Amino acid sequence: MAKNRPSSETPAPTAASGHGPIACLFSTSGHSGVDRIARHLLPGIARRGYRIHQLKVRRHGPELDATHPNLRVIDLGHRNTYACLPAVVRYLRRERPVALLSDKDRVNRTALLARTLAGGDVRLLLRLGTTVSVNLASRGAMERLVQRTSMRHLYRHADAVLVPSQGVADDLRSFAGLGSGLLRVVPSPVVPEAMLGEPPPTPDHPWFRAPRVPLVLGMGELSPRKDFATLLRAFARLRSNRRCHLMILGRGRERDSLLRLAASLGIAADVELPGFIAQPYPYLAHADLFAFTSRWEGLGFVLIEALALGTPVVSTDCPSGPREILAGGRFGELVPIGDDEGFAEAMRQTLDAPPTRGLLLTAAAPYGVERAVTAYLSAMGLPPTAA
Repeated sequence: MAKNRPSSETPAPTAASGHGPIACLFSTSGHSGVDRIARHLLPGIARRGYRIHQLKVRRHGPELDATHPNLRVIDLGHRNTYACLPAVVRYLRRERPVALLSDKDRVNRTALLARTLAGGDVRLLLRLGTTVSVNLASRGAMERLVQRTSMRHLYRHADAVLVPSQGVADDLRSFAGLGSGLLRVVPSPVVPEAMLGEPPPTPDHPWFRAPRVPLVLGMGELSPRKDFATLLRAFARLRSNRRCHLMILGRGRERDSLLRLAASLGIAADVELPGFIAQPYPYLAHADLFAFTSRWEGLGFVLIEALALGTPVVSTDCPSGPREILAGGRFGELVPIGDDEGFAEAMRQTLDAPPTRGLLLTAAAPYGVERAVTAYLSAMGLPPTAA
């Protein structure tokens, strides 16, 4: 496996050697939606013949397998995003990339300042992947002020602000006053071609070997945003008149409280929380139903992944993403946020009459990796393949 190369190393010759590289500045937890985008998007662009430089904040994601000759990881030398500013400025002056893509507000502010200090004409694309007004509602007053101010007054100096759904675009327009000409909805690269082929192997767990006992699957951080408490209450209603199991993949600070709630509802024996699973596709592919109870999102990656694997879904109608993904309920039931009774009934109806696999794949098709790569390159003002 190739090691991350220092910034002083000469890039390997490529079909795009006549162009400057495309730079990507991220600073993530390592298991966020941005990480998942980067793992699909950056190699996808590299395969199109463009040179990609991931500007790496130490001890932060994304963690990429930088084996493609067009993909280079550049260590910025610091563990704090803001402390990396001088290194980003030096990089922009030295490499003169054709485009700089960043994601999340703190990183976006760093990218904006770096371009200003570096000068030049690099095309700057900022990305936000969640419904900002709802996400910030639970934050402190100072954080809300800083982020709203930066979005309202700084983002207009970018060339484009990329968002994953029309709902996020509408929210940013009203929350931060960003104009329609600046905002651009681009599909997220969620579904690689390999996902649409042979199903992955069945997980080694007895619940996946009990075909007459439906398995409901949830997945995500165990946090208030994902609202797994509503899922537990809905499952308890479903479990009251039919045998079934519930498994929730993920970790987070609400684990203990969710286990206590399951015990108080009398469903503990039929609920498992196995923690974070690095490769969840086998679980998604072999569940009978995927349950998505989020209170807010930007899109809902795992909802799309379940559809691409042919697994029926039930989702809350949260801002933003599920209504667009599911075409207003055509591809899966939509339920009001926090409505455990309605969610239980939607799960019951879907288990009794699941949609066809072909219909589910149709819902996932707009989020194919190659389609998204083309859309991102278009937003950067670049052709779908390098000259």
